[in-house]
Amino acid sequence: MGRQRGIEILVGFFMAVGFVALFFLAMQVSNLSAAVTGDGYRLTARFSNVGSLKARSPVTMAGVRVGRVEGVSFDKDTYEAVVTLRIDSAMDRIPDDTFANVFTAGLLGEQYIGLEPGGSPEFLRDGDEIPHTQSALILEQMIGQFLFSKAGGD
Repeated sequence: MGRQRGIEILVGFFMAVGFVALFFLAMQVSNLSAAVTGDGYRLTARFSNVGSLKARSPVTMAGVRVGRVEGVSFDKDTYEAVVTLRIDSAMDRIPDDTFANVFTAGLLGEQYIGLEPGGSPEFLRDGDEIPHTQSALILEQMIGQFLFSKAGGD
């Protein structure tokens, strides 16, 4: 009887550890574990289409995370998506002619902002806007354009 109880406690302990591990894995996949903090500085960028970009999506430069998307809003006057980025304070030397792209990563299609630095000697500061942007590529639009061009060419 005592041995059976010990095995049940051990199994319960391993189940609890498994649920905790599963919770942390879910937090990593959903980007909820890396909440946006107040450190760093804000930049904005305007896009004609951001796809499914969300707050807390990564902002990368050369494949290294340098910040997070703080928010995505819609400008009613220009009909553009306005993306607010929170860049880590250590990344204070990003040229002001940097190009911002919306990219898709992985099989799940998580979208993120990729920054490609320019060659300007001037740097972006808190509150600046990134002037050069490229919107998300929408797979459905690309397939439609391909099929339309093939249908017209025959």
